[in-house]
Amino acid sequence: MKRLIFLPLIILGFLSAILPVSAQDRQDRDQWMNEIKQYRRTFFTKELNLTREQQNKFFPIYEEMEERAEQAEEEARVMERRIAEAPDATDLEYEKATEALYDAKLTQAEIEKSYMDKFRSVLSAKQLFELKSAERQFQREMLKQHQRLRSRKTVGDKVQ
Repeated sequence: MKRLIFLPLIILGFLSAILPVSAQDRQDRDQWMNEIKQYRRTFFTKELNLTREQQNKFFPIYEEMEERAEQAEEEARVMERRIAEAPDATDLEYEKATEALYDAKLTQAEIEKSYMDKFRSVLSAKQLFELKSAERQFQREMLKQHQRLRSRKTVGDKVQ
């Protein structure tokens, strides 16, 4: 599940890192992130056949879990970038950064597992099971969208 949640986050992180950081760009990025969040809500609602009551309970929990997991990943990525950019990093620093990356994955798994009981209080056993499939399908859809955007940009660059 952690790969399922974090692949879109990694893509989003990559895209946000290459975008300029002007106020307008930040607004555009925030709007884009909100659109993705809304699209995921719509996608999950349809795929899991969530009732309005389930939606109102599930999404705050799910988004809280994602935020906590993303935070754990970001902390490891900060260390990774710092070491990668350090021209004189020591072997010990590389080891610590590598350890932090692996520990972040463990932390993410622990976070996900801790939320399973919360999901059980909202979702049926079948919906909880189907959540994994919905996450994978959502990721595939996001990757397709990303590839479409990249191919359009490449075509647009060639035309100019």
